[in-house]
Amino acid sequence: MNPAEPPAPGPRRRVAFFGSPAWAVPVLEALYRRHEVLLVVTQPDKPAGRGLELTPCPVARRAAELGLPLEKPAKLRKNPDFLERVRALGLEVAVTAAYGKILPAELLEIPRHGFLNLHPSDLPKYRGPAPVQWTLINGDAETAVSIMRTDAGMDTGPVVSKFHTPVGPHETALELSERLRDKGIELLLEALERLEHLTLTPQPAEGTHAPMLEKDDGRVVWERPAHEIYNRHRGVQPWPGSWFELPGGSGPRLDTGGSGPRPEPSGKRVKVLSMRPVEGRGEPGAVLGVDSSGVAVATGNGAILLQQVQPEGKKPMPAADWARGARLEAGSRLG
Repeated sequence: MNPAEPPAPGPRRRVAFFGSPAWAVPVLEALYRRHEVLLVVTQPDKPAGRGLELTPCPVARRAAELGLPLEKPAKLRKNPDFLERVRALGLEVAVTAAYGKILPAELLEIPRHGFLNLHPSDLPKYRGPAPVQWTLINGDAETAVSIMRTDAGMDTGPVVSKFHTPVGPHETALELSERLRDKGIELLLEALERLEHLTLTPQPAEGTHAPMLEKDDGRVVWERPAHEIYNRHRGVQPWPGSWFELPGGSGPRLDTGGSGPRPEPSGKRVKVLSMRPVEGRGEPGAVLGVDSSGVAVATGNGAILLQQVQPEGKKPMPAADWARGARLEAGSRLG
């Protein structure tokens, strides 16, 4: 073979893919290009939109576009019809990426070489559904993407391969998760080429858990240091996002007979779309100043500059414009 020529692709594997969100779509597409995808399994359709119409998840939509066989089982345990369909495929291996359900032992035993999972963390750190988010919230300087062979636990199976990388100081969860996924696809395809000769490294029994985020995880707690608030902001993108509530008495009292713009009513939630840490000192939650660059707010240590916000029921806007409309000034308090 001419050294300038790319190496011949490895064997085409008989594969099933288990995944659901948009993040997993490129994994399916990579498998489709290189291997024989005999079945795609996703979460069932869910209500979405104003009409709460049943809507397929992104992986299901892409599988349909590619003409791939598709299943959306509501449950995997005690589902003999589904297990029988999987057995009939003669799978060499199955791949999971953000599928969203724990796989029962009877399913894991069906493919000849088991299940491989693409997990964006440095296992055994951050087992669970939100590893990238908690990596950023906790301010980790380095992370990894792991390929593991799935067992009946939650991300506890032996590791096949791993790639370590620094975390960018301004990376959001969306950006970091996509970067780790793309490198994970490379590792996954390499593992499928050497499927019969994988080296499996058992994980320690002890690990850390990365639970699903909840709405309250995005609340800005001004008593925290500025760097922690910023790390959390990066970790909760795009959902639930950073937010705070505008309390009563946060700004000057409005003269109701005046003709100027009406201030934001107190108790309204304000979503923070962009922020950055800055120098500053004061009572946590106190506005330190408002100028064209944004709204500087004191924290437990340092300050945060709010750059773009979205008040409840309104469109995104520069934080300085919002502050003027809300009648905020130095000394005003944010909740």
